[in-house]
Amino acid sequence: QVQLVESGGGLVQAGGSLRLSCATSGGMFTVAVMAWYRQAPGNLREQVATITTGGSTNYADSVKGRFTISMDTAKKTTHLQMNSLKPEDTAVYYCYAAIITLTMPPSRGDYWGQGTQVTVSS
Repeated sequence: QVQLVESGGGLVQAGGSLRLSCATSGGMFTVAVMAWYRQAPGNLREQVATITTGGSTNYADSVKGRFTISMDTAKKTTHLQMNSLKPEDTAVYYCYAAIITLTMPPSRGDYWGQGTQVTVSS
């Protein structure tokens, strides 16, 4: 069973930095896309950043220039470096992975981590 586990959340003052990590485990698979989403109380879950195994990235306008997503394709992990944090970045951050199993035939699945809380104080 594929699992995603996030780490690195916490409490930080405005202007500070945090680095989130997401590790995958379980089964034989490859990762096609990894991403970070976030959900603040009362809000819908929103996409923050995505990255493909080819290295293509995409960011929400609200985080461009402040957040950087990266992926270690061999380890099937992703990181989100968050700089110049603002109180409005406060949310639960979720890791997402689009996975293709190394089976015959292969199958595709979408997996989510349990979330990690990021709180930015003003």
